[in-house]
Amino acid sequence: MGRSVGTPGYLPNPPSFPIFMPPPSSLSSKEFTLLMALLMSVVAISIDALLPALSILGQELHVAHANQVQYVIGCIFGGMALGQLIAGPLSDAKGRKPVLYAGIALYLVGSVICYFAKSFEILLAGRCLQGLGVAGPYVTAVSVVRDKFSGRNMAEVMSLIMMIFILVPAIAPSLGQAVMHLAGWRAIFILYVVYAIAIGLWIALRLEETLPRAARMPLRMDSFMHGLRTVIRNRTTMVYMLCMGFSFGSFIGYLGASQQIFQVQFGVGETFSLYFGALALVLGVASLANSHFVARLGMRYICLRAVSTIVVASAIFLALHFVLPVITLSMFLVYAAILFFAFGLMFGNLNAIAMEPMGEVAGMAAAIVGSASSVLSLVLGSFIGQLYNNTLIPITTGFLVLGAVCWLLMKTEQRWHLAYVSSAGV
Repeated sequence: MGRSVGTPGYLPNPPSFPIFMPPPSSLSSKEFTLLMALLMSVVAISIDALLPALSILGQELHVAHANQVQYVIGCIFGGMALGQLIAGPLSDAKGRKPVLYAGIALYLVGSVICYFAKSFEILLAGRCLQGLGVAGPYVTAVSVVRDKFSGRNMAEVMSLIMMIFILVPAIAPSLGQAVMHLAGWRAIFILYVVYAIAIGLWIALRLEETLPRAARMPLRMDSFMHGLRTVIRNRTTMVYMLCMGFSFGSFIGYLGASQQIFQVQFGVGETFSLYFGALALVLGVASLANSHFVARLGMRYICLRAVSTIVVASAIFLALHFVLPVITLSMFLVYAAILFFAFGLMFGNLNAIAMEPMGEVAGMAAAIVGSASSVLSLVLGSFIGQLYNNTLIPITTGFLVLGAVCWLLMKTEQRWHLAYVSSAGV
């Protein structure tokens, strides 16, 4: 599996030495699927539920420039970039549940810091800690599924998990808005605390440890260095790691500015959460569609067509800014829906192609690829978001330029790949 709405992740590799069957589970298949989906959803709700509160939060904490509130989103991605590099290998070495507990504990501390924050800087520190914490649940959920299932069974379970996961970005902004109206924006962090405690108790009472001690792999620096060298030396992995960073960078630029775009530029007010949720559903539908098309069309084919769609749509939409007297909300929604559908087709495939050549170092390589692409996307996304000037020109230009770079990288890699296949006689 690749990444979700939002975020690049480490997908650990099951141990290649003796296969150990996890102990029988007391969870029904439905309960297990729901628990895994909610674990992975911690990151989505941590981002999307706070979006409607960004402007009020910025005013109360005396943020100097409206664009700076976007750092509230960027900081959680920054924490995740580091967290996934730690959580994945650590769960392979120490087991799944200790990493889950540690991640939830960090997340709770970060949430409490944010709730009591008297300055914007303290709030950002709390968000970074939240990001570091959410890496544990997100990464470990996929590890647990891999421990318990394989092949088509794993694909079926992950499809069900993603169907539930898709609903979270669609409803999280409305949930955050409702909480804010009832008790103020700080109460959203209480929502996070309650959510995390409930998940933690559920794990403690119902989820067994799925990685036996005999199947754990010790943490070693030489393993990390070997994985790093393998990633750097493989052109396919490097190209698609960069594409992950560039494409998600443009997406983070939009995500950080989304509240300003809808509520300030287009003045939609409280219906922002409905528009945001509808676009999130488009992304989810595309992800599900990809699971049906990818076996027949191939990952590279879909990625190249998806990024081509992003480039063409962005070029047309950017040109409209210089032709029409005003860009309307309906025009933007059409453009955004095209983008979201293309991203939904592309995100999971980018990660899968990057990991294809990694073989025996897949676990460590996935941590390195996920973390490096996250850092790249955070830097680019923050830069694009800070250029927002109450028009869609900076955001659209970001999609256009970074999409074009991805297209060039993909075309180059495909030529290498075809040449390799031809020379190998495959």
